[in-house]
Amino acid sequence: MDCVLKEGEHCMNKKAENMKALFAPESVAVIGASDNPGKLGFHVMKSLTKGGFAGRIIPVNPGSGEIMGLKAFPSITDCDGQIDLAIVALPAKLVPEIFRECAAKGIKGIVLITAGFKEIDDPAGTRLHEEIAGIANEAGIPVIGPNTFGMINLQANLNASFTPEFSLLRKGSIALISQSGGISHLLGFLAMRMDVGFSKIIGLGNRLNVDFAQMVDCLMDDSDTRVIMLYMEGIDDPGKLLETIKKQNSKKPIIINKTGSSAKSDQASRSHTGSMAGRHEIYMGSFSQARILAVDNTETLLDSARALAGCPIPDGPGVAVLSGQAGPGMAGCDVSEAQGLKIIQFTEKTQQKINEHLPPLALRTNPVDMGPAWYDSSAIEEIIRAVMDDENVDGILLFMMFASANADAVKGISDLLEKWAQQKPLISCILSPPGIWDGEIKALEESGSLLNYPTPERAANAMASLWKYRKMQISRADFL
Repeated sequence: MDCVLKEGEHCMNKKAENMKALFAPESVAVIGASDNPGKLGFHVMKSLTKGGFAGRIIPVNPGSGEIMGLKAFPSITDCDGQIDLAIVALPAKLVPEIFRECAAKGIKGIVLITAGFKEIDDPAGTRLHEEIAGIANEAGIPVIGPNTFGMINLQANLNASFTPEFSLLRKGSIALISQSGGISHLLGFLAMRMDVGFSKIIGLGNRLNVDFAQMVDCLMDDSDTRVIMLYMEGIDDPGKLLETIKKQNSKKPIIINKTGSSAKSDQASRSHTGSMAGRHEIYMGSFSQARILAVDNTETLLDSARALAGCPIPDGPGVAVLSGQAGPGMAGCDVSEAQGLKIIQFTEKTQQKINEHLPPLALRTNPVDMGPAWYDSSAIEEIIRAVMDDENVDGILLFMMFASANADAVKGISDLLEKWAQQKPLISCILSPPGIWDGEIKALEESGSLLNYPTPERAANAMASLWKYRKMQISRADFL
């Protein structure tokens, strides 16, 4: 019995060590590589070859001598040298033998794109799933998948997926762990359009032997990742994930979007991922206990991750709302208060300064309507500066809609924002027609001077996520 236990511990330790090879392999084999664009193996090869991966790429296909200019091998066991990572894109019935060959070759990690295991309504799929899990676990090989699009490590130029376009993502500090390939693509494509940087994207698929818990544990120690996003449909062992997060002492923000709040969605989750779904409110309570920030849609998931990666955490809930027009300011106030922020009262000194630059007809208390000062850029600067210095203000929401007729009014604030460098979180909705001030906004974001969103409501929601995370930090400190 002791020998069996020691052997099991050895396999688990080997698997944990091999997790590193998933993200930083020196060599990658594509089993099922192809020159045919109608095959997934073609797109996986394209992802690797066009994505800038600097390591060795080995196509494996018994019917080809060369694929995309690279020597192909009939099987993984025929390949020379050490291979760290294998990407498998073959029919499910062939996978057990492929796994045995990978184990014999000493492969350190596998990305299994193939579907047709326990997620299908067929006992044969479950048997196949259990068989390949046994092979992988005995060999200590961590497996991403099955039924996955793959995984990406932007920092290492590793695109181990069937979507070459993922290599277009900007390198950043946000990681995504997702059960859904569709949601991974949705968030990835949104990030491209919003110029949001990612560190890693992991499509867990049907989680053969790598679940949310193992991947969160790995990313908590990843120096390239500051914020972790989770998209979850269901999970077999919620306690394991929560215990992992508690063990890691919540040292990085984790944000989750868990579907399944409706009966139909819950049922679909079970059939889509082969996982246990269950009562949504139980999940929400568990996430709160583990200090995981739960959001109810993918847009807020990405918006919140951007804020947590790009802004300081506020000390309190008090926000100042500064707007070039009254309407956007009021829209931002509605969301702010609904999400737990406070539209604070300025200090007497700040209020006096604002009153000097705005007439009585304007909204001069919080929110501040800076519209009457549109054609006096120095007045707008002085108002913003006064609010920045206000000790009651924990964060600033800045809303400005403008076109070419009043573009000069906002030119002067760039230097002010850059010098201030977000001593407190500054989240904006600065919006103009295409081609007007686009470069300035991009420069301000790249310098870390602000974070810009397309609507006041989304900006306010992002600020609220910062405060919710801060409250979790406070409650955890009190608990400890």
